[in-house]
Amino acid sequence: MSENPIESGPSARRHGVLTLLPYIWPRSGREIKLRVAAALVALAAAKVANIYVPLIYRDAVDLLSPGGAAAAVLPIGLLLAYGGARVLTVAFAELREALFAKVVQRAMRQAALRTFRHIHGLSLRYHLERRTGGLSRVIERGIKGIEFLLDFMLFNIVPTLVEILLVCGVLWGLFDVWYALVTLVSITGYIVFTMLVTEWRIKFRREMNDRDTEANTKAIDSLLNYETVKYFGNEDHEARRFDDAMRAYERAAVHSTVSLSALNVGQGVIIATGLVAVMFMAGQGVVAKTMTVGDFVLVNTYLIQLYLPLNFLGFVYRNIRQSLIDMTGMFRLLDVEQEVVDRPDAEDLVVTAGEVRFDDVSFGYDERRPILKNVSFVVPPGKTVAIVGPSGAGKSTISRILYRFYDVTDGRILIDGQDIRGVRQHSLREAIGIVPQDTVLFNDTIYYNIAYGRPGAAREEVEEAARLARIHGFVAELPDGYGSMVGERGLKLSGGEKQRVAIARTILKRPRILLFDEATSALDSHTEQEIQRSLDEVSADRTTLIIAHRLSTVVHADEILVLQQGRIVERGTHEKLLAANGSYAKLWQTQRRAAAPDKETAVAGVEP
Repeated sequence: MSENPIESGPSARRHGVLTLLPYIWPRSGREIKLRVAAALVALAAAKVANIYVPLIYRDAVDLLSPGGAAAAVLPIGLLLAYGGARVLTVAFAELREALFAKVVQRAMRQAALRTFRHIHGLSLRYHLERRTGGLSRVIERGIKGIEFLLDFMLFNIVPTLVEILLVCGVLWGLFDVWYALVTLVSITGYIVFTMLVTEWRIKFRREMNDRDTEANTKAIDSLLNYETVKYFGNEDHEARRFDDAMRAYERAAVHSTVSLSALNVGQGVIIATGLVAVMFMAGQGVVAKTMTVGDFVLVNTYLIQLYLPLNFLGFVYRNIRQSLIDMTGMFRLLDVEQEVVDRPDAEDLVVTAGEVRFDDVSFGYDERRPILKNVSFVVPPGKTVAIVGPSGAGKSTISRILYRFYDVTDGRILIDGQDIRGVRQHSLREAIGIVPQDTVLFNDTIYYNIAYGRPGAAREEVEEAARLARIHGFVAELPDGYGSMVGERGLKLSGGEKQRVAIARTILKRPRILLFDEATSALDSHTEQEIQRSLDEVSADRTTLIIAHRLSTVVHADEILVLQQGRIVERGTHEKLLAANGSYAKLWQTQRRAAAPDKETAVAGVEP
């Protein structure tokens, strides 16, 4: 069954509620259509029963009034009919609610899923610039806004307006056009006043939303960086930043509440004026004996019956207006275009041998500042190529464009002769396994984080991957074993432990192409040697690209590329590069001295 998603983009903002129609009347979705139709029938039945309640009440009052045909006899039939009509009104309303519940929840799920998928489809550039806390609140409010609009707009606002017209028609037919006219004028004035004042109040609601988002973002950002806050003793500083945002929210909330009180008072005045005018006319009719006491009660009952939904209408309109704002905020997320998209004719990547080729590749995050400049190299099938160089040379950028987080500016990246821009991104990333420099884990168990490499893998496979990554022993000693929680972003584990979980996760994935981006940077020398042996075993028959700053991890590579300022300045084996006595040799000597300081240097300052 096709789940027609919500319309996105500027069109969505233009048409507002109309963009939700695909949810409540999907092209294919028989059950949803039947539920909507049945809910509308139940709604109509509830409104008809509601219109009849005052009419039955009038007849009962007239019969019980002095001089009535049955003044001395209790009109049991009318009383039972009155009670039955009220029960039917409630029963049909609740039936409508029950029938439409699945429609609303399905719409919320589809909207949430579409937004979630869209955000995951956005480029790395967007995710590096976004604020997670603010983003989550925008989505949360947008989904709730859709729920409110679907439920209240379709089954409260429109039916209430229809009921108002029906009551005006009944009053006109039974009595006089003036009854209908006064009722309609007072209701119209109520609606116009509500809309005008609500539009004025919108700026306060927007300010509240902005300040709420800002406060939430600052709070989450501060808590995610808990250790950094503690390192610098900046708890008071963080509290002041949060309080500044909350103080701004407080001001906006006060303005919103005061303006709401003004709105409620104005609404009450309009309703009371209309009610008094109609009751005055009805009272005159009773005095003139052109109307019965039952007619007076009928008018009064109709007006009271309308008063409650009208009073509720003000609340609903305010929330509908707010829901439209919240929904627009979510639509703006759907408006963000994907920077890297699959071509319409893209096919899955077919990996046969696993050769990776960079062909005269140039790239820059900003066109004014190129990072890679005419980079060309080949990683033969089953071989290992390492890329080294100083910080800022562009090493990690190579991993990002290989994964196609960004498209290259010039040149091509080929895997087995296939330009990666012409294949589906999912198939490309399935073929590559990466151990990144900065390992971020899910706030779940160790088992979940390792199994994430291949969901559905058998437990034996997960544990074998952990053994190859030299972390099984550590996990087995934990009180909860593989069920141990790693904490937010893996904060309960050390840097080395997180890195080994990441390595195990990649081992479990079983990719044809391996990419190690500073994979052992967080490990001590002893652990690094153990992990390095594991990586050598895993990458023995796989195409492997190693991005490293520590040269000791790449001495066994089939070829080493030295990258400086975005260009390859040297290439060759470890031995050949040392013999050339160039940039690589100098970097090698610098790292050796840093790892084992010269004894003469250590005692140079000692006086004989």
